[in-house]
Amino acid sequence: MINLSTDKDRALAEAFRVLRPGGRFAISDIVLSGPLPAELREDEELWAAFWAECFSGALEQDEYRQKLAAAGFVDVDVQPTRVFGFDDAYGFLAERTTDAERIARAVDGKVMSAFVRAAKP
Repeated sequence: MINLSTDKDRALAEAFRVLRPGGRFAISDIVLSGPLPAELREDEELWAAFWAECFSGALEQDEYRQKLAAAGFVDVDVQPTRVFGFDDAYGFLAERTTDAERIARAVDGKVMSAFVRAAKP
């Protein structure tokens, strides 16, 4: 079994392999709209509180597109369905870290739920 959140390249290649020509790939996933702030990545406690518990395996939109294309897919589309703001992040983090407000401000609007679609030529 392939874990999509930890091995996206392998999972996307397998999805491409099993689809018939003209087949469509569609998934709902957590996607980043850009890089997360360096201060978040450099602080192990903050990173663990936010990343490991919330969005392990999330890719930036452009990286997701590149990985799908590398697997052979065409007509790649990433359609945001919900952008997580300050209140969403703060609500999740308030019980997990004493620095919830700072993390929530750092990630405000950078994490989204999205439909990711592509096709096998």
